Amino acid sequence: MKSPSATREFTEKDWLKVIPRPLHAWLVPIAILALWQAAGGFGWISATLLPTPLTIAKQFASLGASGELWEHFRISILRALSGFLLGGLTGLALGVSTGLGKMAERTLDPSLQMLRTVPLLSLIPLFILWFGIGEFSKILMISLGAFFPMYVNTFLGIRNVDTKLYEVSRIFQYSKPQLLIRLIVPAALPNILLGIRLSLGVSWLVLVVAEMMGTSAGIGYMIQDARAYSQTDIVFVGIIIFAIVGKLSDSVVRLLESRLLSWRETYKGFF
Repeated sequence: MKSPSATREFTEKDWLKVIPRPLHAWLVPIAILALWQAAGGFGWISATLLPTPLTIAKQFASLGASGELWEHFRISILRALSGFLLGGLTGLALGVSTGLGKMAERTLDPSLQMLRTVPLLSLIPLFILWFGIGEFSKILMISLGAFFPMYVNTFLGIRNVDTKLYEVSRIFQYSKPQLLIRLIVPAALPNILLGIRLSLGVSWLVLVVAEMMGTSAGIGYMIQDARAYSQTDIVFVGIIIFAIVGKLSDSVVRLLESRLLSWRETYKGFF
């Protein structure tokens, strides 16, 4: 006969096996949505301040059917990707340069680190004065936000390459391009991919601010316009759009990590 402790150990280890593994991440959101809907249905929360999930879903469907939501979404995606590519590629290039060259580090890194500490939102008035409120200023602001996570992580990735690998490269007599492509970039790839994830997240964050400072289209503008007319359900639609797209972009990079870094053994947790 099994002891109570053995039975308890079995249930603690295996209770999640009843639920398919892909659904584990949905347990908490589904529970929150169910409680939220119940609280709204019983009138415990104000429908004006916090609409129920069903009300938000109906507004989502209505905006999608009219085509208004997709037009805002298309413009926001274009802005975010343009800024991310501009800032991310620039951060990658400068991160590689300062990581490889001591002279580049001494001349460029102090200035870049000083600029990194300046709050990005404090630059908004300056951007408006210099570039106006057109598309260029918004993309430039997003690119500035995406630049520093990419730069810092690329620099750290290159500087954290094991020196023993350099000694091995001398045995194979690698040229400088071969050293960069076959040794340095693969070894720094975990940090570079982390920089991409962080840069994408910052791009979406800055996009919201950029679209609220003066524009006539975009998800951020839609949220700002809905706030002015107290349309809380539309505000939630915009927030959900940002959350979904942010999660999807992060999942794509994580999938890329699992493919490119399949050779690396990492801690995956015990419990």
